[in-house]
Amino acid sequence: QVRLAESGGGSVQAGGSLRLSCVVSGYAYSTNCMAWFRQAPGQEREGVAVIRTSGETWYGDSAKGRFIIAQDNSKSRLYLHMNNLKPADTAMYYCAAGACGDSDLLRRDQYTSWGQGTQVTVSS
Repeated sequence: QVRLAESGGGSVQAGGSLRLSCVVSGYAYSTNCMAWFRQAPGQEREGVAVIRTSGETWYGDSAKGRFIIAQDNSKSRLYLHMNNLKPADTAMYYCAAGACGDSDLLRRDQYTSWGQGTQVTVSS
């Protein structure tokens, strides 16, 4: 049973930066990818960034060029470095873990373990 706990959210002005963290415990042998998703009120949960155990990364269109996903060597912490934040980035951000296939890594149903989320609010 993988357990995930996010932190690092907060309120920032547009153009600012935040670093989200996710503590990972109970790592499952089958887990081969971890991701950050986000969900704004009234919207679907959206894949933001993915990292495989190999270190390969993928980004959603909204994150490319601004966000960086990273994992420490022990695989016990997952990070999302967010730069040049925009009001459209306002959402609850979730950490997720799963046994992903070879494609569609930003698809929500690839992931079976989820954290409780951390709120990010960006003001203009």
